[in-house]
Amino acid sequence: MDLGLTDSELKFRDELRAWLKANLPKKMVKSADNAKEYYQYLSDWQMALYKGGWAGVSWPKEYGGRGSSFIEQAIFQEEMALADAPERMGTIGQGLVGPTIIAVGTEEQKKKYLPRILSGEDIWCQGFSEPNAGSDVASLETKAVLDGDHFVINGQKIWTSYAHIAQQCLLIVRTDPAAAKHKGITALLVDMKTPGIEVSPLKMMSGDSMFNEMFFTNLRVPVSAVIGKVNEGWNVAITALANERANLGTGLYVIFKRNLDAMVDQAKRLKRGGRPVIEDPVIRQRLAQAYVDLEVFRLNTTRSLSMLNKTGAPGPEGSIQKLYWSELNQRMAQIAMEVLGPYAQLTDYDGGRWVYNYLRSRGNTIEAGTSEVQRNIIAQRVLGLPRSY
Repeated sequence: MDLGLTDSELKFRDELRAWLKANLPKKMVKSADNAKEYYQYLSDWQMALYKGGWAGVSWPKEYGGRGSSFIEQAIFQEEMALADAPERMGTIGQGLVGPTIIAVGTEEQKKKYLPRILSGEDIWCQGFSEPNAGSDVASLETKAVLDGDHFVINGQKIWTSYAHIAQQCLLIVRTDPAAAKHKGITALLVDMKTPGIEVSPLKMMSGDSMFNEMFFTNLRVPVSAVIGKVNEGWNVAITALANERANLGTGLYVIFKRNLDAMVDQAKRLKRGGRPVIEDPVIRQRLAQAYVDLEVFRLNTTRSLSMLNKTGAPGPEGSIQKLYWSELNQRMAQIAMEVLGPYAQLTDYDGGRWVYNYLRSRGNTIEAGTSEVQRNIIAQRVLGLPRSY
């Protein structure tokens, strides 16, 4: 593919840059003491993106997006990262749920949910994983029994991001216990204010409480909340997961490159044994390998973008990117620990960024599908290898 930007793509980039320059809010760092204010800060940022026409750039225009090409989406991610813009709290809604509703939802569901996803008025969570159904989501045990025009739901979900602040949930449940495990599953769009939902935040070793447990006790959800078809929810789940892994990687590359450059600066400034850390041959080799790995990631990103341009839809190739970036980030976080030495463990050194990145990166190879699951997908669906049992 031609990696040069067209005139229209350059116009898109320059328009976005100008908007960010005029509208980017003052940076706010989340802490244990300002969680409520921080979430409001992110909510205000999402509304600003919505009003500026920059929420859901990949969505079709008829649903409030810009109908942007994959190249423009990549430009958007890259420019947001270059500007060090705040995170988007509605990522699950915009990246997973919204595209899924667009693909398989009813017109009524599209009108009801899509505008509020883009504006940030509704934050979504994803009720997939369970204590005994993490990597093997299809083994879920949360049951939904039909009672008139409602499903009565009992069970538990875990590792549910943003459930503690979410207004809506894309929930998958077992509606036919007698069917094969990939059958008999139904996807529902659930209002989190419905009686029968209990949310319990989980404290992670990084200090965050973004993940949650969810407990359902005789939760009544109307049949009209079904997205897709009853007992065919696995296809809906696969649609959502494909969108989750379709991150184009351009924004991640900028973030990783920024962190690696900062790591090198630290290695030049810090001394160990009377000389700069950067002069240690082992450290130099580790940093050089990190630059090589990062370049591989950039090229893989380009390849993934090229495939998206050809097919028009995210495919199993996204698992290559997910596997690579998650393990790359862990390696880079480990190198930072080696460069910083004792300073690496201090939460008040350099704003605590390094120890936080190291602890948080442990989850990269679990979330959005474990590395083991990604390797199976790559083996079977990309390389065409036989299924292992």
